[in-house]
Amino acid sequence: MPQHLGALTLLVADYDEAIAFFTLGLGFALLEDSPLDEPGKAGKRWVRVAPQGAPGSALLLARAANPDQEAAIGKQGGGRVFLFLETDDFWGNYHRMQAYGVHFCEQPRVEPYGTVVVFEDISGNRWDLLQRSAAN
Repeated sequence: MPQHLGALTLLVADYDEAIAFFTLGLGFALLEDSPLDEPGKAGKRWVRVAPQGAPGSALLLARAANPDQEAAIGKQGGGRVFLFLETDDFWGNYHRMQAYGVHFCEQPRVEPYGTVVVFEDISGNRWDLLQRSAAN
């Protein structure tokens, strides 16, 4: 039986701010935003976003619900690059993200494997924006 990762949970401080960042800043699609009516968990939602037209995995945006989760916001990769956003239009994505105000940690660079730049999401998690070279 084939397997795939359906979603990866990303802790956020606020659902709506995170949705805006991922849809407007990164150009992701909002796949789902459903309220979850659970006793004692007012305002909890099931929010999934993913790159436009991408099959497979999505991000499940989860609002931190306790002090331990709040402390982990923006630190899910332990200070390392945590997620890799691959594209076939590096410069188009880079300029759109730049115009939105995404924080880039460095200048874009060309490596043997492709063109890459490190950026931070709304919470401070580090990502690579990556366009692989033809050989990779």
